[in-house]
Amino acid sequence: MAHLTFSHAPMGGGKSLAALVRHHHVGARGMTGMLIVMQPREQGMVASRLGVSAPAEVIDGDTDLWEMISAAVREDGVKHVVADEAHFFAPEQIEQLARIADELDVTVEAFGLLTDFRTRLFPSSARLVELADRLVTLPTGPLCACGEIATLNARLVDGVMVTDGDQVLVGDVTGDRVRYEPVCRSCHVAVGATAATPAR
Repeated sequence: MAHLTFSHAPMGGGKSLAALVRHHHVGARGMTGMLIVMQPREQGMVASRLGVSAPAEVIDGDTDLWEMISAAVREDGVKHVVADEAHFFAPEQIEQLARIADELDVTVEAFGLLTDFRTRLFPSSARLVELADRLVTLPTGPLCACGEIATLNARLVDGVMVTDGDQVLVGDVTGDRVRYEPVCRSCHVAVGATAATPAR
């Protein structure tokens, strides 16, 4: 019986690397796998910050995953699907992934963030929590600047942490005007409270 698994970690937690490793293992066992991603930056690739990458099928929020993967099962014998950046998927696409596991007997492993920079669940991550057969917190937890294990994500704009704004705003972990850092809850609360304090 196939399962739907959701593996999550904060920024820098090794999600894409874990997705690439799983996809590699599937191929090494002689099975046909499919790597999919909704990625606003580099088209056609899943890439880890450690320098490992692989070609992927790039989707958008309107892609019918049931139709796409059903065709791949019929035409290419796909037995396993790895979905990276799953927090960017539409909730309806998560439901399609669950249906693919249930009705096509295709194992689906989704990798992504659990919460946004405001500590709120992404809608698709919430749907994965509701539907997944298995929930996995990846063990490769990044460190907060204070040295504790990071469990949350912080958005920095021009080096200043912000707690308001659009849920999705493309940035990076280094270099950009908008960037993201993994943080522990204590630091997120402390810096967030400071940012929210009006100047006197």
